[in-house]
Amino acid sequence: MPLNSFVTLGRSGLRVSPFCLGTMTFGEDHGWGASVADSEAMIAAYLERGGNFIDTANIYTNGHAEKIVGDFFAQGKGVRERVVIGTKFYCNLFEGDPNGGGAGRKALIQQCEASLRRLQTDYIDLYWLHNWDRTAPIEETLRGLDDLVAAGKIRYIGFSDLPAWKIAEAQTIAHFRGWAPVIAVQLEYSLLERTAEGELFPMAAALGMGVMPWSPLKNGFLSGKFRRGNAAPVDTARTGLVGVPEERHYVVIEALCELADEIGATPAAVALAWVRSRAGVASTLIGARRPDQLAANLAALDLVLTDAQIARLDAVSKPTLNFPADLNAHWAPMLGFPGTTVDGIAAPSSPLLAASAARY
Repeated sequence: MPLNSFVTLGRSGLRVSPFCLGTMTFGEDHGWGASVADSEAMIAAYLERGGNFIDTANIYTNGHAEKIVGDFFAQGKGVRERVVIGTKFYCNLFEGDPNGGGAGRKALIQQCEASLRRLQTDYIDLYWLHNWDRTAPIEETLRGLDDLVAAGKIRYIGFSDLPAWKIAEAQTIAHFRGWAPVIAVQLEYSLLERTAEGELFPMAAALGMGVMPWSPLKNGFLSGKFRRGNAAPVDTARTGLVGVPEERHYVVIEALCELADEIGATPAAVALAWVRSRAGVASTLIGARRPDQLAANLAALDLVLTDAQIARLDAVSKPTLNFPADLNAHWAPMLGFPGTTVDGIAAPSSPLLAASAARY
C-alpha cells in the first residue's frame, strides 16, 4: 500500500495517508531529537513517497517542531495546500500562566493564533484537543472550536487522550447544537497497549470518528532494539524519559521478533503492519529521529500479514479490558442470541436454556 492510497478520516470529507508523519522528535531542544536538517529531510522523504498528513503540537520541543514544519513550507520546499497539517492545543508553554494552556475559550484561541504564527499558515487542517481539561466546560471548548472553524482558522476537530465517555458527551452536544463535530481520536495503541479496544474503539466506530494510534512501537520497545537480557539502555537520553520494557513486555516482544525472522521483515514493520490491520484504524502516527528510521517504518506499508499471523500476535498480546468489555463481548451475544450468528458473530448455545426445556 503506497502512502497515496488515501483513507477518509472518520465521518468527514478529509482524505489522508495511511501513515501520518509525527513530529514529536523534531528539534534537539530536549537533548535527543532530530536536527533541523534531518527533520526537513524526513518531511521531504515522506512527501516524495506520496504522503500528505503531518502531525505536530504546540508542546513538541516547546513550539520548535511547529516552526520546523512552518519553515519547510514557507521556504517553498513543499506545497502547503496539498498537505493536511494537524496540530494540538492544551499544553502550556508558559509557567505560572493559568490561561496559557487548557481548553477554555481564551486559552484555545490564543494557542491557535500562536500555532498559526509558528506554522506560518493561514489555517490548520485538523486541530486537536491534546488532553482533557477538567476545569473547562466541554460546551465552552466546543463552541470555541466551532468559532475557529467558522472563522476559517481551522478546518476539522480531533480529540486526543480523552476518556471515551467525555468524547461521547462532546460529540453528542456538538451534534444537537449544530457545531463542528469531532472527526478523529488519537490514542495510544500497539501490541503492548491494547486497552483502548474496550471503550475507545467501539465509541469511535459508533460516533463516526477515525482512530489514529500513536506510539505504535510503544516508545521503540517493538522496534527490535530491545531484547531480553540487554545489558545497557539502547538510548540513554530518551530512555530517561520513556523507560525500558518491563518483564511482561518481553513475552510479546519475543513473539514479534520470532515472527519477523520467519517472514524476513523487521520487528518494527511487523508491529506497524499489525496496527494498520486493525478495524477502525484510519491513519497511524509514525515518528523517527533519522531518515533511515523513517524509511524503515515506511517499509511496513508493503507488508501484509496473513490472518494466521495476525491471530498469532493477537493471542500473545491479548489485553485485560475494563468491565464491562469482556462481559459484553462474551456473555451478551450468548444471552441475547443463543445458538445463532448475527453480524458475523457466532453465539454459543446458552447453558441457562439447556438446563430447562420450560418457557414461562
